[in-house]
Amino acid sequence: MSTTAPVPRQTEAGPAVPAVPEGRPSGTARTLRAPSLVAGAGLLLMAVLSAFGIFGPLDSLMTPGDAPGTAANVAASEMLFRLGTASLIVVAVLDIIVAGALFEVFASVNRSVSAMAAGFRVAYAGVFFVAITHLLEVPKHLDDGARILRAVDAFDALWKAGLILFAVHLLLIGYLAVRSGFMARIFGFLLVAAGGGYLIDGMGAVLVPAYSVSVAQFAFVGEVALIFWLLIKGRRTIPATHRTVQ
Repeated sequence: MSTTAPVPRQTEAGPAVPAVPEGRPSGTARTLRAPSLVAGAGLLLMAVLSAFGIFGPLDSLMTPGDAPGTAANVAASEMLFRLGTASLIVVAVLDIIVAGALFEVFASVNRSVSAMAAGFRVAYAGVFFVAITHLLEVPKHLDDGARILRAVDAFDALWKAGLILFAVHLLLIGYLAVRSGFMARIFGFLLVAAGGGYLIDGMGAVLVPAYSVSVAQFAFVGEVALIFWLLIKGRRTIPATHRTVQ
């Protein structure tokens, strides 16, 4: 086996350029490790915090149609309600961080579309935060169950309307995944399906009185698949524009 250094190769337009050993990335190459880990970890943490915030304080303490019972529940578990609201605020912040990380992951596919996808997610985070402000009013009115229920209903209505923005984000990310070349196309199709589910639910909440169907709960597998890809495969992926020099 030869131990001599690689021989510089002469380019037509300039001085010799040192050869890059086969199998190693060029000096400008970068993997998707950092943005993939940030996005994957952020999405995983969001899933945990969202489950706690939505299914904990809101679902367990609210009793639709029973204002006195709801007021009594929240008053007895005020700290739990506050923690649930705080967890949702963290989710809104993480949404913005994840938007930026996913932009970096897919920027090499189509920078404009990736930026558009990030913009829709940031816009959704803004709507979600405004929705959460209704929950911040609840601890101020622990003796008024009717007002508590109205605040929670306002949160729910605004959040579900905001899902339209989130749906567009997922549809664009699904498109980028299909076109990427570094991610199996099935992931993109699953994300498009998830986006379609959220779009139906969001539009249904806006257009249909007392809309109660939840299509997204059957299409969320795309989001779960994305988390696993980002944490396991994405961190070892080199975008096409930065592939190893041969």
